[in-house]
Amino acid sequence: MSAELCRENFKDLVAPLHPNEARVAAERCLFCYDPPCVAACPTEIDIPLFIRQIANGLPVAAAKTILDANIMGAMCARVCPTENLCEGACVRESSEARAVEIGRLQRHATDALLASGRQLYRAGPPTGQRVAVVGAGPAGLSCAHALARAGHQVTIYEARPKGGGLNEYGIAAYKVTGDIAQAELAYVLAVGGITIEYGKAIGRDITLANLRVEHDAVFLGLGLGGTNGLGFGEVPAGVSDAVAFIAALRQAPDKTVLPIGRNVIVIGGGMTAIDAATQVKLLGAECVTIAYRRSKAEMPASRYEQDVAQVRGVLIRENLVPVAFESADGAVSGVTFERTRSEGDRLVPTGERVTLAADQVLTAIGQTLLASDLADSGVSFENGRIAVDSARRTSLPGVWAGGDCVAGGSDLTVAAVADGKAAAASILAALQSAAVPEHAGA
Repeated sequence: MSAELCRENFKDLVAPLHPNEARVAAERCLFCYDPPCVAACPTEIDIPLFIRQIANGLPVAAAKTILDANIMGAMCARVCPTENLCEGACVRESSEARAVEIGRLQRHATDALLASGRQLYRAGPPTGQRVAVVGAGPAGLSCAHALARAGHQVTIYEARPKGGGLNEYGIAAYKVTGDIAQAELAYVLAVGGITIEYGKAIGRDITLANLRVEHDAVFLGLGLGGTNGLGFGEVPAGVSDAVAFIAALRQAPDKTVLPIGRNVIVIGGGMTAIDAATQVKLLGAECVTIAYRRSKAEMPASRYEQDVAQVRGVLIRENLVPVAFESADGAVSGVTFERTRSEGDRLVPTGERVTLAADQVLTAIGQTLLASDLADSGVSFENGRIAVDSARRTSLPGVWAGGDCVAGGSDLTVAAVADGKAAAASILAALQSAAVPEHAGA
């Protein structure tokens, strides 16, 4: 594939709004008294207010309204499944089948702020209290920013060489062009009071026990470092993890050098499967097939995401569960699947098998929290992830957690930001209480 065609294929999935387009789009908002879009937003952005500000020609003021609620608003404007959240709840969607373009309007405002170079936030007066944040992803950055604004000294420990978490490593390149993840990271850090130590992985370079001793509070915003395997025998060459593929593509200075097969199968049905399959197709694969064990209607990926992939030529085959890899000379040559059917909530194998040819296979069947990350830490787990309460407190005193690593999470950037906010509010209350003398006011 030529570099020119690659650039064309990986340009903005959704183009930014020009100022006049933004004004027209903003004027479609009904500015509801009890807006369902706000209720549908995990970070509770005052959507009617920021849209009114855009309509009045005040995009930077609109950005402040957004970032006051969601400091990662620039990235969320690009990657949030708005069709399932704010736009899905929009009154215009139910009455006209065309929601107000909330995501694009949010991008218009936050892009205007980043372009202006204005910093809206500053660290508060130092409190003398120190907080450790593990992970520089959306949850960790959201929590760190709120704590720094309150005057606490925050140290973020990040295992990778760059911050941003999945915003940097896990979002499809065609959804997020340019270097917006790093621009947003720089904006968050510019508040002051936050330092990042890169190459520091918990369980390898640091321990939770030491962090608890050295800090007044700890927030765990770990990513999911492990991936689920298919579990049926030796894996031939040409089979790899879709998460690693997406990360490699995001970091590649030249996307055309990545090895891509002619017939590619992606196993899975979530956003990772969609992103991997779509990008393989954009990189020039002749035939790309997503194979999912249930029906299309049951896929975790939204209908919109499925349409994005199919419009670009990806074939989605449903009710296929993989049972074996086929290989020739040590390299994958195909995947054998068993057909399934749903009986209520049960997935029933039919006994019928089909083999699909492939010279590359990407698996996207879920991620897990690495057991080594928190081995012998004393943290309680639930369904393989960290157990937390509504305030994101873990079972250990002085330790909070949020984002993908906690039980019950939705694995969305906006949900991780909301977790970081909730944890920060709880940490601030706990530290303030600890700072008040026992007999104060007596």
